[in-house]
Amino acid sequence: MYPELKRLIEQMGKDRGIDKQIIIEALEAAMLTAARKKLGMQVDIESHYNDEVGEIEVFQFKKVVEKVVDPEMQVSFTEARKTLDDEAELGDSLGIKIDTSTFGRIAVQTAKQIIIQKVKDAERDNIYDEYKDRKGELVNGFVQRFEGGNIIVNLGRAEGVVPISEQIQRETYKRGERIRAYLFDVKKISKGPQIILSRSHPGFLKALFEMEVPEISEGLIEIVNVSREPGRRAKISVRTKDRDIDPVGACVGMRGARVQSVVQELKGEKIDIVPYSDDQPKYVCSALSPAKVSKVFMDDETRAMEVIVPDDQLSLAIGKNGQNVRLAARLTGWKIDVKSETMASTQEDEGYKSLMKIPGVGEKMAEKLFREGLKSVATVAAADPAMLSALPGVGEKTAAVWIEEAAKIIDGELNAKKES
Repeated sequence: MYPELKRLIEQMGKDRGIDKQIIIEALEAAMLTAARKKLGMQVDIESHYNDEVGEIEVFQFKKVVEKVVDPEMQVSFTEARKTLDDEAELGDSLGIKIDTSTFGRIAVQTAKQIIIQKVKDAERDNIYDEYKDRKGELVNGFVQRFEGGNIIVNLGRAEGVVPISEQIQRETYKRGERIRAYLFDVKKISKGPQIILSRSHPGFLKALFEMEVPEISEGLIEIVNVSREPGRRAKISVRTKDRDIDPVGACVGMRGARVQSVVQELKGEKIDIVPYSDDQPKYVCSALSPAKVSKVFMDDETRAMEVIVPDDQLSLAIGKNGQNVRLAARLTGWKIDVKSETMASTQEDEGYKSLMKIPGVGEKMAEKLFREGLKSVATVAAADPAMLSALPGVGEKTAAVWIEEAAKIIDGELNAKKES
């Protein structure tokens, strides 16, 4: 039936990158289906590929019996010995080769559809297996088409999609244009593998630096964290264990060549490279660059920092629409409250005055409490007695009295507000 079948199997496997055995199994399954359409579902049939002759052979099995009751399922002992196997015995199951050319047009068409589907499934599995372990890599392709705002990318043997949510705002592409993206995820769905790409993911920025800076790919420099507002601005923190290497300088490159390559790929997205430090206040100060910081007050329990900057640095520290402080907070993992020196001074004065309302708290003690983070009557009322009593000049009894008096002051202020 297929004089050149062997050559076709070899060629199809090579062209489509599919294991030859998968194609053979698809052909066997297709011929089996065609045979059942011709002979019925009740018959016992098998199909096998004969590599020597390059043919899919189909056999109908019949049981050797003394007297035939069902010709489709049985063969007489006499006929079996005469035409099939001269050593056949009663009860044996003998295979009779079927002429596949008698299957008919519909059966052959069905077989063809099964082969096409099996080959498609095998191709999809191959693509999924190829890309599933490549998550986090950069991939290159060409814009093939647009579907509902999504960019469909030709990756060669496969298609990727850049959803609207993973695109950089204000970026535009044309059909046939080259595009580089971050392989964000690979999903197995009924239509085949869905390769999801991203240009807005923080991992895209990280992967670009890994490509541009050899010290990162070699493990000499580590990217600690990345925070982005895609297309506008990003911050990246880096560190190294090698004292002879400047991690920020290595990422910037000679005359800014390395960082400019990344900026160019991101169509002008501004990038701040920040040195990581285990000294968290220092790390936060660096993250707020280019603003200069005067003081930092840290609260470990709430992971919050109050950052004081010179008055002329306030807008720079906060950034346009709060962008700089927002990116710094994401980068460091700290809540950051930025205040100018004037604002902080005013609050300090108010804090001192409110603390001195507590009986027994003078100006020096108010300053001491303020430095310890107890900046108002409310914070003293909510203070841990053990922590408060551990301060120099404050014992257990005094701490208990101050907490009680502070609570009374707050209650009095609340009652006064209600009455007014």
